[in-house]
Amino acid sequence: MEWFISLSPVLQGLTATIFTWSVTALGAALVFFFKNVDRKILNSMLGFGAGVMTAASFWSLLNPAIELCGELGYSQFLLPAIGFFAGGVFIIFADMLMDKYSYGIIPVNNKSLEKNKSYKKSILLVLAVTLHNIPEGLAVGVAFGGVAVGIPSASVAAAMTLALGIGLQNFPEGAAVSLPLRREGLSREKSFFYGQASGIVEPIAGVVGVIAAITIRSMLPFFLAFSAGAMIAVVGAELLPEASIENKKLTTFGLILGFILMMVLDVALG
Repeated sequence: MEWFISLSPVLQGLTATIFTWSVTALGAALVFFFKNVDRKILNSMLGFGAGVMTAASFWSLLNPAIELCGELGYSQFLLPAIGFFAGGVFIIFADMLMDKYSYGIIPVNNKSLEKNKSYKKSILLVLAVTLHNIPEGLAVGVAFGGVAVGIPSASVAAAMTLALGIGLQNFPEGAAVSLPLRREGLSREKSFFYGQASGIVEPIAGVVGVIAAITIRSMLPFFLAFSAGAMIAVVGAELLPEASIENKKLTTFGLILGFILMMVLDVALG
C-alpha cells in the first residue's frame, strides 16, 4: 500500500487501470478452459460490479465534484448536474450511433443468414464493451486526479476501491466477449485476443483522466460528474439489463452487496 501511495498520480491511475484491464484479460482467458460458464456466477459478478460502480458514482465522483464547486466558488449543483447529464447522454448517444451504423458490417446472404447475424452480434459486443470501458478508465483516472488536487472527500482508498469494483465487473465482461467468439468458430487465441483487447482502452483513458484532472482544475467538477453520469448510464443501459435476463434475484443481491461494500469502504477509509 505504501509503495502505491508514493507513486505519482499519473502512475497511480495507470497502475489501477492496468489492473482493471488485466481482470478483463483474466475473464477472457476462460476461453482456454470452457466454451460456456455458469451464467449465475457471471451475472452475480455483474450485479456486484454494478453496485460498486453506482455507489462510487456518488462517493468517489459526484460528491467530490459538489465539494470542489464550493471551493472554486461555483454553483454546487449546476456544473455537477450538467456534467452528470453530459456523461449519461454520451453513453446513450454512442450506443445509438453504434446501433445505427452497425448494419452492413457483416455481409449477409441467404445461405448463411443466421451465421452472419451471430458474427455481427459478436462484433457489436466487442465494440460495446470497448466503448463502455472508456468512461470506466476515465473515472478511475479522474478519481486519482481528485486526490492529487486535494479534494477533501477524495482519497486513494476510495479511488482504489473504485478500480476494484470496475475490475470485478470487467471479469464477466471479458468472458462475455471471448466465449461467444469461440462458439462462433474463432480459435481460442483469437477469441482471447479480442476479449482482452476490449479492455486495453482503460489504461489510456485512465492516464488521460488523471492529467486532465490535474492540469484543468477549474473543469475538474465537470470531469468528475461526467464520469459519474457515464458510469450510471453503463450500469442502467448495459450491466443490469444483461445480468437480469436470467437471474434477477442474484443480480439484485449482488447489486446490494456491491453498493454496501463501496459505501462502507469509502466512508471508513475515506
